[in-house]
Amino acid sequence: MTPDEKFSRWVKIAALSFLILFGYFLIADNTMPLTPHAMVTRTVTKVAPQVSGPVSALAVDNNQDVHQGDVLFRIESAPYRIAVDQAKLALAQARQSNAQLDASLMAARQDVSALASVLAQKAREATRLKALFAKNGVSQQQRDDAISATDTARAKWEAAKARVSALQIQRGGDGASNIAEQVALSKLKKAQLNQSYTTVKASHDGVVTNLQLDVGAYASAGQPIMALVSERAQVIADFREKSVRDIEAGYTALVAFDSEPGALYTGHVTSVDAGISAGQIDANGQLASPTNSNRWVRDAQRMRLHIQLDEWPSHALPTGARATVQLVPDHAISGLLAKAQVGFLSMLHYIY
Repeated sequence: MTPDEKFSRWVKIAALSFLILFGYFLIADNTMPLTPHAMVTRTVTKVAPQVSGPVSALAVDNNQDVHQGDVLFRIESAPYRIAVDQAKLALAQARQSNAQLDASLMAARQDVSALASVLAQKAREATRLKALFAKNGVSQQQRDDAISATDTARAKWEAAKARVSALQIQRGGDGASNIAEQVALSKLKKAQLNQSYTTVKASHDGVVTNLQLDVGAYASAGQPIMALVSERAQVIADFREKSVRDIEAGYTALVAFDSEPGALYTGHVTSVDAGISAGQIDANGQLASPTNSNRWVRDAQRMRLHIQLDEWPSHALPTGARATVQLVPDHAISGLLAKAQVGFLSMLHYIY
């Protein structure tokens, strides 16, 4: 075979190999998609106090494991204890005022009863003098005085009843229906709640990280001063949208972590995001900004999948750990090819 024939043969072999590889990747990208754009994520809770004050005690160190309910730090509680004492005094004062109103109400009711007796007596006397006046037994002046005395007694009786009504309104009901007592009780509960907030505890199991705190530092309410990384983990993977158009929850996936080349972990797709930030348009009152590009072929859009492993590695994986994800079809041969290509790619990521 001449050199030209050998060269022509190698060109044909290279061209054929290229076509075979190109066809394989084209088919594989649609039937068994793979992506190196994946990572481990965990829920990260920003720990911030709900009340302000200087830190009096710090119970954890950076990167320390904690359990739900463990104390993280404490804020100086003296001002909040004083607020609780003041609220208790206000509640006691409200109850004392109610007791005084009860006594005043009882006295007012006695006045109503006494004035009712006086009114009844004056009314009887006025009736008797009217009868005598009709028989010329008394003078008109005596009759008029009796009627006037009756009217005066009735006015005093009505005024006493009005005072009773006013005191009843001011006193209110007992327990939950007494406004003054409930206002004071509500302030006491709020003060006690603020006092409880001076002890900050872990809301879930996890690892304390990014601790920016020391004893004596002033902690402001609502300002995060550490992060709590949850033990619950998942893998997120970004695939080209054409590759995941038929992917649903429950689809099998193989995950290879960069820290363990060749080790494959089986999982399943839990959900597919409804969209990405690039598809979110804010109504900010400004005109649209169309994307300008001189490229003939634009970059493919990627969609995010959430994957949960059936069994996690024995060693802890930090949030952000890189991974390669392979979606596995039900076909046996395709499944073997998928396992081979994700294993091979994981080795390349370990080397480079």
